Amino acid sequence: MKLLLHICCGPCALYPISQIARTKFKRIVGFYYNPNIHPPSEYKRRKDTLQSAEKKLGLEVVYPPYKIAEYFRKIASYEESTDRCKLCWELRLSQTADFAKKNGFNAFTTTLLVSPYQDHDLVKDIGRKEASEKGIEFYYEDFRKGFRASQKEAKEQGLYTQKYCGCVFSELERVKV
Repeated sequence: MKLLLHICCGPCALYPISQIARTKFKRIVGFYYNPNIHPPSEYKRRKDTLQSAEKKLGLEVVYPPYKIAEYFRKIASYEESTDRCKLCWELRLSQTADFAKKNGFNAFTTTLLVSPYQDHDLVKDIGRKEASEKGIEFYYEDFRKGFRASQKEAKEQGLYTQKYCGCVFSELERVKV
């Protein structure tokens, strides 16, 4: 059984990988599709961090091209709306499901399910909807209980941990300009 794991960042991947390794899935492959991350230097920093963690974890990760325009097209006219996050998650999980289906994976899931800062139920519902539409399984597990441990382990390993989800709007909300 092969699982494609959408990864938002290296630190958030640590706990889910350890938990998934105990399941029916004998092979886990990461998928770093995050066109929402802005600026490009932040995207690169997170990608570099994941590549560093990838080696330590012995995990293969697929890195599709960074296409930030896809993100802005998807959320256009929703910048001020709470729907912005939903649209972003739909974009990323849709691409993950497509890749999984096209490349012979049995299922997909996401590290977004580890964060206590995301709308967990909505992420789960989007994953299930994408799975149903694309004819592939969405593996659901509530990884939130491992969030703090992942963050602690990332710091111990010297991995970069960011302070915002990645989009320019969340950064603006964080710094309150």
